[in-house]
Amino acid sequence: MSILVPQSWPDLPNGERVKRTVELQLAPWWPKVFGYHMLSLGPLSAQLDMPGLPVGRTFSMFDGQGASVCADFNALPIKSGVIDAVVMNMLLEFESDPYKLLRETDRVLISGGYLFIVGFNPLSPAFVGKILPQFQNKLPWCGRFFTPSRVKDWLGLLGYQVVADERIIHHHLLSEIEKESIWQHALKAWLPGTGSIYIIVARKLETPLTPIYGKQKMRQPNWTPAPTAGRTSLDNTRINKFKN
Repeated sequence: MSILVPQSWPDLPNGERVKRTVELQLAPWWPKVFGYHMLSLGPLSAQLDMPGLPVGRTFSMFDGQGASVCADFNALPIKSGVIDAVVMNMLLEFESDPYKLLRETDRVLISGGYLFIVGFNPLSPAFVGKILPQFQNKLPWCGRFFTPSRVKDWLGLLGYQVVADERIIHHHLLSEIEKESIWQHALKAWLPGTGSIYIIVARKLETPLTPIYGKQKMRQPNWTPAPTAGRTSLDNTRINKFKN
């Protein structure tokens, strides 16, 4: 059975509410992204509003209508090290090999480039939908949920520094979100890490150069034999024997 993949934010429960909240959280980051190329992976990323983004060209990539380029995420038709920033929304959950997707994304990013990842947090009320049979075949619960700590471990292996890690939407998403209830306020205050959506911002670190030094010559001992004056004849005999 093929896995459903969201093609627009309304495909997700409370999708418009989630989209607005994600845009609000990412808005302060866009002015910090400088460069020439911004890549939006997936249709949800392409539909985000990015005000104040000082990038020369933005383009989207996914297999569907409205994409700037139609391509496979695991084989991006882009040269290595030419993209200044990449944003991916709800992609890892629906990939057969999410780490391979991150490796391919890392390949096209420049050193110091930004990577924005938005996904579903299993350590949240949203995980209830994975347990209830009537929701298991629906979006987003038909996908796999990865903990933010696991995603950060993957990023660490690839040489990234996580500069932001946020949780939003402290709600199970099974019903419409009208306004925050008392228990939502309590979760946000006492257990902020239980937000149903995680947002991770990471930067690709420059590979440090390890200097290779040449082999150092062994230093000769800096000493001279003490004068023989004052030594006994037996001492002088031993020294002469050692020299010979």
